[in-house]
Amino acid sequence: MTAPLLSVRNLRKSYGALKVTDDVSLDVASGELHAIIGPNGAGKTTLIHQLSGSLSSDSGSVHLAGEDVTHLSMVARVRRGLARSFQITSILDGFSVLENVALAVQARSGSSFRFFRPAAREAALNDAAVAALSRVGLADRAGRRAGSLSHGEKRQLELAVALATGARLLLLDEPLAGTGPEESAILVGLMRELKATHTIVLIEHDMDAVFALADRMSVLVYGRVIASGRPEAVRSDPAVRAAYLGEEEAA
Repeated sequence: MTAPLLSVRNLRKSYGALKVTDDVSLDVASGELHAIIGPNGAGKTTLIHQLSGSLSSDSGSVHLAGEDVTHLSMVARVRRGLARSFQITSILDGFSVLENVALAVQARSGSSFRFFRPAAREAALNDAAVAALSRVGLADRAGRRAGSLSHGEKRQLELAVALATGARLLLLDEPLAGTGPEESAILVGLMRELKATHTIVLIEHDMDAVFALADRMSVLVYGRVIASGRPEAVRSDPAVRAAYLGEEEAA
């Protein structure tokens, strides 16, 4: 049996008496889109923070491609092929679309940031950045200021930045949040294309999108995984319907 690309065991994070993630264990196979769903306050974004390295865990372990990365920084995890998008867009509004991505390429190469010699003027960085923008459908926006993009386009740009780091595992935290139907359709189509080349962990509240995209999913409630498996099995799980999907369908 092939070892998972991402393996999480007994991960915990508490703030005082509040257990935000509680003994979380899950595996994500290479090439899989694994969705993590659950009600607001279930601990999903905290879990993404723990996986990305932006938040240390109280206990438990995170292995990426067999390597223990539990105590590595976010930067070190990015260099090993793990990148994330944020629940709130995190691009550099004052820079051009191309510069946002070129800086990610530059960071991957290990070169220093030289703001007096813009990264986008260096041919190698420029070519790699354009390739990432083309992948997400933003090549024609390369020269525009990033802050002028629509909300959905900013989400696409975040994906381009993640791709430019050379990531093999993408952590996507509510990429459809705040998008309209047309923007959501574009992003769903993009994630479906990315599934062919990347492993993805997806947190998303849009259940139509989740069930259309996910190969497997885990359900997080009060910081604990209450079910994990194929979408059809999770959908029919009585505990999941009672704790989460039932209230989604009623809404």
